[in-house]
Amino acid sequence: MQASVTVTPDQLPELLLHVAVVRPVFLWGAPGIGKSSLVRTFADSLGLDCVTLLGTQLAPEDLIGVPQIVDGRSRFAPPELIARDQPYCLFLDELNAASPEVQKSFYSLILDRRIGTYELPEGSVVIGAGNRATDNALARPMASALVNRMVHLHLRADVDDWLKWAAVNDIHPWVIRYLTQRPDHLWSAPPKTEAPFSTPRGWHMLSDALYSCGDDIDDTTLNVLATGTLTLGHASGFRAFVKTVRHAFDLDAVFKGDAAWPRDPADRDLLYFLAETMRARLVKELPGDRDHTSASVRRFVLRAKSLLVELAEISVECAQLVIAADAEGVPVLPSWFLIEVSRDLPRLAARR
Repeated sequence: MQASVTVTPDQLPELLLHVAVVRPVFLWGAPGIGKSSLVRTFADSLGLDCVTLLGTQLAPEDLIGVPQIVDGRSRFAPPELIARDQPYCLFLDELNAASPEVQKSFYSLILDRRIGTYELPEGSVVIGAGNRATDNALARPMASALVNRMVHLHLRADVDDWLKWAAVNDIHPWVIRYLTQRPDHLWSAPPKTEAPFSTPRGWHMLSDALYSCGDDIDDTTLNVLATGTLTLGHASGFRAFVKTVRHAFDLDAVFKGDAAWPRDPADRDLLYFLAETMRARLVKELPGDRDHTSASVRRFVLRAKSLLVELAEISVECAQLVIAADAEGVPVLPSWFLIEVSRDLPRLAARR
């Protein structure tokens, strides 16, 4: 299921507070963006235990229970995990990955809050979550009868929300600083092959591994950990960033003239990282209309073009990376800046 209307992690708790307490909610989103942890945090905020059922690990009898003979009649006894006396949050994780038979078993529980003769205590909430088929994750079609029993919310990864969370949850400073510079690297679409890819969860795992190894981690180990948790290009960028941290070398120093572009062939990964960081800074700081540029922005533009000339002397490929269009061929930098580059730096323009 896809939707053009999405919510951020910061927006979700308020929505759940008003919706989940009166109607079941299904939370859609890509793998690793924090759906499960957000639900558990929401349950904690209400003072409710969070009981998690994984759709991929359930059979129908795990919900309906087993038959018992009571006063000469049979009745189903729901499992102790569900049949509780106090209100709680029932979290149906990977619900749309469950078999059709298991999904059917949830119909009554989700809509009527009942299994057989057992009814969820007043004040309980029911929240489901799952990935989308487009995420290359295990996801089965959800029957329309089940879809229509829930309010559907679509969660997206948001770097500002995640960085605020990271700042108070002991995420490694290298990870926070890197994603502050490269917010576009927080998440990447799942690949069609079995390979690691960047997600908030992946960055969290890398942070834990960095703390375990210590800041004196060698580059070989860092490479193993980064490529084992992130998209390959993001892992390379992170390794180059760590190199800048260790050598007190960053783009600010280059812009100020306190440092030069690295020329050693062994630092080529660092050069690529700085070029990508420069591109991200230009995207962020250049206005769309040249007529609205201030004196400070004009000075920034002059310095940027000067640095592009110096960068092209070392690597035309890296300089071209700064001004290149996106994967769809759409320019990411303002047209007026690209025109100036074409006029003043014809060597780069010829390769665009």
